[in-house]
Amino acid sequence: MATGVAPAAATSCAKPVYLTFDTGHMGIAPLVADVLQRQKIQVTFFLADERTQDGGSSLDDTQAAWWKARAAEGHAFGSHTMSHLRWLADRPGGRFEMRPDAGPHAGKRVTVDTATYCAEIAAPAERFKAITGRVMLPLYRAPGGKTSPKLLQAASSCGWTHVGWSDAGFLGDELPSDRHPNASLLKQALARIQPGDILLAHLGIWSRQDPWAPTVLEPLIEGLKARGLCFATLREHPRYGAAR
Repeated sequence: MATGVAPAAATSCAKPVYLTFDTGHMGIAPLVADVLQRQKIQVTFFLADERTQDGGSSLDDTQAAWWKARAAEGHAFGSHTMSHLRWLADRPGGRFEMRPDAGPHAGKRVTVDTATYCAEIAAPAERFKAITGRVMLPLYRAPGGKTSPKLLQAASSCGWTHVGWSDAGFLGDELPSDRHPNASLLKQALARIQPGDILLAHLGIWSRQDPWAPTVLEPLIEGLKARGLCFATLREHPRYGAAR
């Protein structure tokens, strides 16, 4: 599957880390974009059609200009399932018990087969192409990182490779602010992240009262650069880049 994404200019990145963002309420998306532009780095976004602060959803027409701009900047993109569909359990007959966080069945338990799950993964790619004219990487991230071997096999059968994140790359932006203040999250990340790590953040978390970006994001990028690390998208990842 071709990416259709404008490639970055060739740069030397001897000690890469891979910053990734999952969609969320999109409230901090403009701030994230400002930081990425200012720091001149590229990241990978995983897209789902989630509820947004303005009453819409993250892949609706009001967000289209934001996604077009990120695609033009050369970022990489993968799927996060259309309805932010969380795996709960495997069921007999190759079926899966799941719970969507968005869409008409949000919050309800549903049972899906492989074809339905594949369609859920593919739907953000179809929407992204309609918005930008570009094609996603054949990569997806299960909401919450919840999977099973059978679920991963189902996704693989229709051409999708799952991407999680490194232990040190869990940046904590979805944790409660009172127990995990931004200063603590930044200190921990700067101490633990190593070359090759995949980092996880979001474009807005409903439950976090003290927004993670840009308070942590820019100092994190600057701090990792000061340690000699650089930033690359999953197009350049030694394992996931080969999935193209």
